[in-house]
Amino acid sequence: MQTRVATISIIVENTDSVEKLNTLLHEYGTYIIGRMGLPYRKCGIHIISVAIDAPQDKINALSGRIGKLPGVNSKIAYSSIICGTPETGEGTA
Repeated sequence: MQTRVATISIIVENTDSVEKLNTLLHEYGTYIIGRMGLPYRKCGIHIISVAIDAPQDKINALSGRIGKLPGVNSKIAYSSIICGTPETGEGTA
């Protein structure tokens, strides 16, 4: 199955949603390459960047589910490269 590499940028304004957000990220953990979170104390928000290699429908589903959490926004940036399966790394550029 072909996969896409993307980043999901997440802004958390409501910390009550953090537990549900972490549960969602855990559900998609097999696709996640890595993630970085930064607390921005000056504004009272958290900024999270998630690198992911997954089928496009999985990436869209994850971002959509994240965006439905109260006080959480997400956006996706896709690479133009289409890869093979995440397990093998085989694919075409």
